Amino acid sequence: MSGIWNSILYLVVGLLVGGGLGFFITKRIYDKQLRENPPINENMIKMLYSQVGRKPSEAQVRAIMKSMGLQQNDKEKKK
Repeated sequence: MSGIWNSILYLVVGLLVGGGLGFFITKRIYDKQLRENPPINENMIKMLYSQVGRKPSEAQVRAIMKSMGLQQNDKEKKK
């Protein structure tokens, strides 16, 4: 009878450990992909400005990119 309970205990512990490791590995891969391939670039910012009828200067585009970079760096520092 104790063999069945030990098997169930090992199964539950294995599932918990595997789930935890899977979560952290997936989170690390997702963050790495997000850093390497940011969701927005300079062309997208220019397109957004043109959709509202404005032509952005390079300084505005760079300021937006810098502010987004600072936000991403703040997230990395919190880790």
